[in-house]
Amino acid sequence: MKDMQKSPVVSKTILLPFILITSLFALWGFANDITNPMVKAFQKVLELSNVKASLVQAAFYGGYFTMAIPAALFVNRYSYKKGVLLGLALYAAGALLFYPAAANESFGFFLASLYILTFGLAFLETTANPYILSMGSEETATQRLNFAQMFNPVGSIMGLLVAQQFVLGALQSDDTTPEGIPIYDTISEGAKAVIRTSDLGVIRDPYVILGLSLILFFVLVSIVKMPQNKDQEAKVNFFESVKRLRAQPKFVMGVVAQMFYIGAQIMCWTYVYQYAETLGIDSQSAVWYGLAGYIVFLTGRTTGTALLRHIDAGKLLMVFSFGGMITILGAIFLPGMLGIYSLIATSFFMSIMFPTIYGIALRGQGEDAKFGAAFLVMAIVGGAAMPPLQGYILDFGGAGYTDVQFLGVSEMRFSFFLTLICFLVVAYYGKMVLKPKG
Repeated sequence: MKDMQKSPVVSKTILLPFILITSLFALWGFANDITNPMVKAFQKVLELSNVKASLVQAAFYGGYFTMAIPAALFVNRYSYKKGVLLGLALYAAGALLFYPAAANESFGFFLASLYILTFGLAFLETTANPYILSMGSEETATQRLNFAQMFNPVGSIMGLLVAQQFVLGALQSDDTTPEGIPIYDTISEGAKAVIRTSDLGVIRDPYVILGLSLILFFVLVSIVKMPQNKDQEAKVNFFESVKRLRAQPKFVMGVVAQMFYIGAQIMCWTYVYQYAETLGIDSQSAVWYGLAGYIVFLTGRTTGTALLRHIDAGKLLMVFSFGGMITILGAIFLPGMLGIYSLIATSFFMSIMFPTIYGIALRGQGEDAKFGAAFLVMAIVGGAAMPPLQGYILDFGGAGYTDVQFLGVSEMRFSFFLTLICFLVVAYYGKMVLKPKG
């Protein structure tokens, strides 16, 4: 098969800037996956209800939604480099605010800190993705973004391990008596206060260390000369840009496909723990299945990035979508442990979807790319609507996950038909943008 690559993915002249911007993908992957387990941590330490603890995720996704468009407007007025620097500054500020939040023992303060932190993540994602696309020819843009996105699951793995080993594993509020009774149920309010102070310090420390590390990245990016793409960094009228973007089915459907992909990813990675529970696997052991999913995801992204050198992006997206459908059907219908293995395997096929949809949707957008990127980042919030639908299916028969059966399987397994629908939408988009032969 003829090699589709006609120019280098990254020129040697901009290798250092490319490495620095690529490292940001690991940084926001770390934030995503150290924060997910914090829902449980805050719930334990501060004795919160499920609804109140879920505000952690509301603050996280809310920051993305709030700042995606402002980030694009900022980059439009200034530059990609300044957008990255402001993103790093906000990210660092939010992380460092965990220190006074812990000192005040205020859940609201923690939420505000997390909200500001994700302002920075929104800036970085809105800026870094199109910036990577602009660092070379459009011919290799999707492959370049897939390569950069390979470092996102590396950060995710690190975030999950830090959360499990240095936060959740160190919380005294999660301890039990020899009889298995939660320690919080057996001690006085004064003793609880001492444990609470200690545990909030445990939650605080990784974020403070992260904030200090981000200051170092800020300094590095500020002193390194960054390339500019005159077409993509030109000043653009926001409303005219949006009008042009809305007129392109490839872009509009790309945002829709991205929403459904994010929904699929969140469902697979969130509910693997509940799926494991139906197989008699305890929460601590289930973490390793979540970690296995990330490793499979990284393997898939590495493989997919190499395949993009030879296979059209739309075709590969469609093939991986069909692969995801097969593994999800396995998660629904295969018995016992084969089901969870199939669910983990789904991560392989999800691996290229975000950057490939992103690259296809922004291909040829030129000066409109910065605003297109903002809408694709906002799609993260739209995708978060899927897990509550899955939760509704899980609650259909009661509090358990195997209370009723549909099509001969438990509601836990049946709920993944939502993921199957998501992959169908992504496959349709791959077919829609498939380049004609010849």
